[in-house]
Amino acid sequence: MIEIPVHTIDGKQTGSVKLDETLLGGEIRPSLLKQAYVMYHANKRQGSARTRSRGLVEGSTRKLYRQKGTGNARRGAVRTNVMKGGGVAFAKTQKDWRQQMPVKMRRLATRNAVLAKAVDGEIKIVDKFDFAAPKTKQFAAALGALGIDRSCLLAVNPADVNTRLSARNIADIGVIEMDQLNAYDLLSRRFLLVDQATFQAWVDGLKPTKKVEEAA
Repeated sequence: MIEIPVHTIDGKQTGSVKLDETLLGGEIRPSLLKQAYVMYHANKRQGSARTRSRGLVEGSTRKLYRQKGTGNARRGAVRTNVMKGGGVAFAKTQKDWRQQMPVKMRRLATRNAVLAKAVDGEIKIVDKFDFAAPKTKQFAAALGALGIDRSCLLAVNPADVNTRLSARNIADIGVIEMDQLNAYDLLSRRFLLVDQATFQAWVDGLKPTKKVEEAA
């Protein structure tokens, strides 16, 4: 079991949450995390970069002048890549960079990323966010009280609008709904910040991996 401290937004510890590492894969799998990170990163590529080859540039295909006897270097058509306004020699074309990963591997990678955060002490759990209205200044003060001095991913309940709006204008703070948690966003930022009820609900919804079920 891994014990994660629970703090108030003022930084005072009020208790702890016990996390069963077997629900998160049991051990950290660096190769799985890298594969998941590369997949998510590749899927963000638009793949629409394109340049014109000599076949796409407008212009005649006529040879500019005869091959010999002019004293000039030999020339072909005006659309050749060595001429100003000509086509690109090795033109870029549209490409789909998307990669695939089985659903079970994606889920395990997400759990593994949470496990890595827990082992490194980079999960910050607060008892509750009680913002009556969106207050960026109060949220920034809470980050300082919790010792969050690097990039952070805030996982919120979809109904907690005020907390989401309080954090959206702070640099290096990413906001995501807890049920949309993924390995890419977790690994892209140093800390994970979440309230106790939301985190406990996410943990309660986890099912043991197949390996754990067989061992039991």
